[in-house]
Amino acid sequence: MRATGKPFTIDKKQVYEAYKAVKSKGGAAGEDGQTIEQFEADLKNNLYKIWNRMSSGTYFPPPVRAVSIPKKSGGQRILGVPTVADRVAQMVVKQVIEPDLDPVFLPDSYGYRPRKSALDAVGVTRERCWKYDWVLEFDIKGLFDNIDHELLLRAVRKHVTCTWALLYIERWLTAPMVQEDETRIERSRGTPQGGVVSPILSNLFLHYAFDLWMTRTHPDLPWCRYADDGLVHCRTEQEAQALKADLQARLAVCRLELHPTKTKIVYCKDGRRKEKYPNVKFDFLGYGFRPRWVKNSRSNELFCGFTPAISATALKAMRTTIRDLKLRSRTDVSLADIARKINPLLRGWIEYYGRYMPSALRPFLRYVNLTMRAWAMRKFKRFAGHTTRTGRFLEKLSQTNPRLFVHWQIGMIGTFA
Repeated sequence: MRATGKPFTIDKKQVYEAYKAVKSKGGAAGEDGQTIEQFEADLKNNLYKIWNRMSSGTYFPPPVRAVSIPKKSGGQRILGVPTVADRVAQMVVKQVIEPDLDPVFLPDSYGYRPRKSALDAVGVTRERCWKYDWVLEFDIKGLFDNIDHELLLRAVRKHVTCTWALLYIERWLTAPMVQEDETRIERSRGTPQGGVVSPILSNLFLHYAFDLWMTRTHPDLPWCRYADDGLVHCRTEQEAQALKADLQARLAVCRLELHPTKTKIVYCKDGRRKEKYPNVKFDFLGYGFRPRWVKNSRSNELFCGFTPAISATALKAMRTTIRDLKLRSRTDVSLADIARKINPLLRGWIEYYGRYMPSALRPFLRYVNLTMRAWAMRKFKRFAGHTTRTGRFLEKLSQTNPRLFVHWQIGMIGTFA
């Protein structure tokens, strides 16, 4: 490699492995309009260009494309979508720095890390809500847009020793963003949400801004963080109030701020906890934590527990996804075609939201069944206007052909009425 005269030693295989990782994740075209399929049309040459420029130190990232997507809580979130080639270059750096950075992070940091998942964070939160009466639920306002470059690079230089990785991280942080109206915006802070390397950089920033600070200043309070969403479990309301004030001050030092409406104190009310408090529920990673009637697995008796199940916001988003497919009017396709279309979605939702209190998925699965019933009534003349007959037909089909839809396969058939 050195014989080529390149100042940086980067193996061509690293670039190819990075490309495979980018391809597996899919994603939209960047500012140059090139899709992954178009990039693959001249794959060997495109990968060589990336390797050649990164090895010689002449790789300069192109602008990222700004894309607005709706937030579940309302409003718009701006994603910065890099080009396919730039995503490959970022993946090269991510795969180089991650083995050194990930061991630095603390166990209760769950976001965007290998061998850790959102479900792990939900599970540990569930157990801690049984032990601690109060929760400070916090959200950092515009984290990806507001990370301070000076503070971030101080942390990066402490842990990243690869010279060329440092060089390209600095260049990515200042790469301009092109808005939908073609306006070009120069950036002096933040790391684009949508960039391949952004999640690990934001994790490193919050490792110092929050994780280590909590461990140092409040070692007796367990916390859990997934990117910019986090929870701290407290013993009293007064303790939660004091912590909230401390955290506001800490984030201000790090040039960040708490989200004013998404940060709140919650009382984990259950059958044993009798205090009255206005907030007795919170959402975390798509799960709604609140008082619920649950059955004791040993005695089969019902009791009021503070437990997670799929949140109302997540249920609404899933219904919207199914509705937007306009399946009810697709009389040109078969039921098997519909199954192939929605089974990947259903499988992902059931695997994630079915981990805790899967019975909460029943209203949504009924909605899926009613969508199929409406489709059948339009598709077949003999069912037109006959909801009961159509429902019986689909119910019988779910018994004779249970492998057609994912929720039929696992016995979560639900009702067609």
